[in-house]
Amino acid sequence: MTDKLLFITGKLAEKSLHKILGEVQANPKTPQFKYRVEQIGVSVAALMTPELIARRLKDIGDANKVILPGLCQGDLGPLQAQLGVPVERGPEDLKDLPQYFGQQGITPDLSQHSVKIFAEIVDAPDLSVDAIIEKATRFKQQGADVIDLGCLPGKPFLHLADTVKALKAASFLVSVDSMNVADLRTGGLAGADYLLSLTEKSIGLIDEVESTPILIPSKPGNMASLYRAIEHCLHNNKPFYADAILDPIQFGLTNSIVRYHKLRKKYPDIQIMMGVGNLTELTDADTTGINALLFGIISELNINAVLATSVSAHAAYAIAEADVARRVMYRAKQDNRLPRGYSNGLLGLHDRKPFSYNAEEIEAFATQIKDPSFRIMVSEEGVHVYNREGLHMQVDPFQFYPRLGVENDASHAFYLGVELARAQIAWQLKKRYVQDEELNFGVATSTKDKQAKSAHREASIKEKSKR
Repeated sequence: MTDKLLFITGKLAEKSLHKILGEVQANPKTPQFKYRVEQIGVSVAALMTPELIARRLKDIGDANKVILPGLCQGDLGPLQAQLGVPVERGPEDLKDLPQYFGQQGITPDLSQHSVKIFAEIVDAPDLSVDAIIEKATRFKQQGADVIDLGCLPGKPFLHLADTVKALKAASFLVSVDSMNVADLRTGGLAGADYLLSLTEKSIGLIDEVESTPILIPSKPGNMASLYRAIEHCLHNNKPFYADAILDPIQFGLTNSIVRYHKLRKKYPDIQIMMGVGNLTELTDADTTGINALLFGIISELNINAVLATSVSAHAAYAIAEADVARRVMYRAKQDNRLPRGYSNGLLGLHDRKPFSYNAEEIEAFATQIKDPSFRIMVSEEGVHVYNREGLHMQVDPFQFYPRLGVENDASHAFYLGVELARAQIAWQLKKRYVQDEELNFGVATSTKDKQAKSAHREASIKEKSKR
């Protein structure tokens, strides 16, 4: 059955919506649908609410689905009950409608993955049990499956057993990471689920505890010793993970990746772990790209677990990024597609399509404005500000001040200061800017308080209209 869609829009977007919908329908690859556009008298789509739409929308005709602007905030349930047909939000930007109607516009299922994340608390001996549980909770919220207690060389971890028991009582999976067999034994006897890292010299510990061992070479790069440890576990029918050890850049990175490839080729069916902190922590580069590349390799080699750290300030979101990366790479592998169009969680600095409108299109919008409220848009040329008094374009927000007439309007000046700063950053970084919305920095994006923003903007409009 052909869908009959009713699009709800505002004054400014109506003309563009008709144009883009015509282009979408002209594409033979797009599923066929009939549509009608209803303009409900609101200039800015972001200020629409389901309650306002319910008051103004009197008739949906023969539509079997209603599409609202993506920036429309609020509970759609009552509106859907009133109209008697499904109601959903479209994309936040009209220019994304073609993707919305195509395969790329369907929200991908990122609920699955095939990689466990071990999140290491590297300074565990220096923290209290309560502090460890607090940090473990934060890591779990970011996507960690296992909390790894890092033991420090030469430093006693006197409360190790108590920490393991406390974490287990709080329903965490726990691993203990040490080269000291005594620490590993203590952790294992206290109930740790995993022990990092055993070699062929300490492999006998697996007969004393129930913990699953993570095996490593006895010396850096000595794969023969790792193979012997693996064979010991296979012969004794003991579960394990094997880690060939990822080395930092300039200290053997390429050779270490080759080792993982050889390990997987020699043992197609075993569980393998890769520690990614030697790259994310020890490279002065944004960890989003590092994690994306590493998890691409992890996906291709069918690696089953990673040991991730979040110690350096620039790696503050490394665990959350690992969670996004494992899901994206899993989905792309299942779909036999490039890892594009699945999530913007790893697009921290740039966007694939930063500029929705060019300068000519923004100029056309500006000619329709009949009120004093400022609109802000960003094109490849710069930042555009316009209202009924005219259109201005600059790349430096300070250049706008003499032209906007807000020197006696504190509310509008404050609002414009916030928005123009965002717009400038978006233009500089080539990111998507949407007025009244925070810039999207991937997993680092904070929770948006849309009500506070829209309320402030409405107050600004009222204040301006009284002058």
